[in-house]
Amino acid sequence: MNKLFFGDNLDVLREHIKDESVDLIYLDPPFNSKANYGVIFSDKSGVMSEAQAEAFKDTWTWGETSAHAYQDLIGMRSELSVLMEAFRKWLGTGGTLAYLSMMAVRLVELKRVLKETGSIYLHCDPTASHYLKIIMDAIFGHRNFRNEVIWDYSFRLMDLPRFFNRKHDVILFYAASDRSFFNMPKTEWTREDLMRSRKQKIHVDDEGVEWIWMPGGRGNSKSRLRRVDEIIAGGKAVSDVWPIPIISSSSRERVGYPTQKPLALLDRIISASSKEDAVVLDPFCGCGTTIEASERLRRNWLGIDITHYAITVIQNRLERRRPDAKFSIYGRPTDLAGAIALAERDKYQFQWWAAWKLGAQTYESKKGGDKGVDGNIYFANGPYGLGRIIISVKGGHHVNPSMVRDLAGTVERENAEMGVLVTLNEPTRGMISDAANYGFVSKTPHGRLPRVQIVTAADLIDGRLPNFPPIPISQSAARPRKRDKDQLELMLPFAGSQSLRTGTGDMIDPRFLSFA
Repeated sequence: MNKLFFGDNLDVLREHIKDESVDLIYLDPPFNSKANYGVIFSDKSGVMSEAQAEAFKDTWTWGETSAHAYQDLIGMRSELSVLMEAFRKWLGTGGTLAYLSMMAVRLVELKRVLKETGSIYLHCDPTASHYLKIIMDAIFGHRNFRNEVIWDYSFRLMDLPRFFNRKHDVILFYAASDRSFFNMPKTEWTREDLMRSRKQKIHVDDEGVEWIWMPGGRGNSKSRLRRVDEIIAGGKAVSDVWPIPIISSSSRERVGYPTQKPLALLDRIISASSKEDAVVLDPFCGCGTTIEASERLRRNWLGIDITHYAITVIQNRLERRRPDAKFSIYGRPTDLAGAIALAERDKYQFQWWAAWKLGAQTYESKKGGDKGVDGNIYFANGPYGLGRIIISVKGGHHVNPSMVRDLAGTVERENAEMGVLVTLNEPTRGMISDAANYGFVSKTPHGRLPRVQIVTAADLIDGRLPNFPPIPISQSAARPRKRDKDQLELMLPFAGSQSLRTGTGDMIDPRFLSFA
């Protein structure tokens, strides 16, 4: 049942998720208000800033895809259609309308797959929550609105010159119907908390039992005496303000993903709105916090993400922390046709997939200028220290010898030991000849290693890999590092480990330089 999908969640929802098959939905769309909203509100032309994170490239710009989504919504001839037309008149066809259109068309699909007894939690921030709440009212019905949960993650409060510290997110909680399952979560309630909240004295009877006046339950307005120990044992009902701290930089929970949410947050949502063996769906699953929480709480799960980077992080996370988890991954290329389709759909995802197939430990993004490097593999090079293999991926249908020469120049410039060129199509004879002319690695204890090699997408699919030195048997410690606003990179190691610094400044955990 547990499935991880690599692809556009709209396509996955329409093609793979059945009507009324999901008990609980949590979604945290990849929209960074600090990096993006300022651009969106100031730019009605729909042109996205170069500072957008590469993983979310072209997601919320106004263009053909968002225009199709908008027309699909208008064609429904519903309350949502009227709402979207009003948004267009007010906002124009810029990034904001693109974002709302792309979100609304997905929320319609999420309504379709949600059971009548189910619930949905939409995680957003105060900049967009008012727009999204109106859309949720139109799709799920205003009567099914349950809470605007405030996640208070206060951390490192600062003196700001013009406004108060912004230290909370908004989570919009909607039920599918009056039949939706809900189990009130409880927190610990001490004797002191109880006395402070009631502002009453505790009565002690002749047997030493403590009692306190408490209001009656639903349908019973009369107060009554209740035993203090029973109240404390029952716990305190949770309000709609959740003071849950963000993950600290030293926490073992941290995987390094830029938008990682704490497990405590997802534990509360899943425990409150689903039973064991229920199906939990996260259509923007990122680094997989919803998935790990579902595993911990014995729920079935479905996860979707559009980046191969995220799918790899989740796979590694489950293998490390939930080694008994059984799941399937869908959407990764399993044949040449799939690799070609991925390259045509998104060349950056193709680059990350190809580098992953080779065993890359770091992934680069061309958005910030990769200087000919799409990934790196580091290996123990005996007395010569830490060796480096540069990966260059070309996802176009046309190949030529200049690609080999460019890679060789990059290897020389970066002072790396080796370079591997990945091509979508078969290399020309001239490319093969040029690669051979660059000879072998001069300083290595691992025998004769060609300095520049070429592999094709078909080779990667069939498991025909380059002539490599022994490389780490596990890349499961891969974690992302954000170098700037538009680069996401998988990095070794875990925080706090003893590490080696490479010539590029990357940090490599020596625990993962052991060899088979």
